[in-house]
Amino acid sequence: MTEQPTDAGERQPRDVVDDHVTRWAGFWEKDPAYGEVEGALTRMQHILKRMRRGDAAAFAESDFTLEDYGTLHALMVQPYPTEATPAQLAEATHVTRAAMTSRLDRLLAAGLVTREVDAGDRRRVVVRPTAAGRAVWERHVHEAMDRERALLSALTPEELRQLNALLRTVVRSFDG
Repeated sequence: MTEQPTDAGERQPRDVVDDHVTRWAGFWEKDPAYGEVEGALTRMQHILKRMRRGDAAAFAESDFTLEDYGTLHALMVQPYPTEATPAQLAEATHVTRAAMTSRLDRLLAAGLVTREVDAGDRRRVVVRPTAAGRAVWERHVHEAMDRERALLSALTPEELRQLNALLRTVVRSFDG
């Protein structure tokens, strides 16, 4: 495997993204920074793809689906955790209200959530996790954190802090 020079002059082994960037190098003659942008974004996509594959594999042999987990997770991390309307959950999980109704029906049948009419406003339905729902979510969220930690285990704690600082700078740039 060939190596790629870094700004500090040391050489690092090339990865599949370096090959991708090299193939497209002719398009970036105007500004070589395009290659660095392409490399960074493509690497982030590779990391997220690997994460999604790990998540999918974790739920492959279970009646509890990744979508079930996503719905419970959205419920547990709402601004007012452990209580949300179906519409709020649909928005948080980026699904239609009909899809959310189907998801909630599954979670209700499994005893993982309750769905009740709000006593103060009969037009409003409130979804809450049951004790069993909290336990299932907690188990799966810790498993997900372990998968995510493993995904970034090639970085030292200091490198992880540096990566977060750089990504934070990019995210903050979106606000203004």
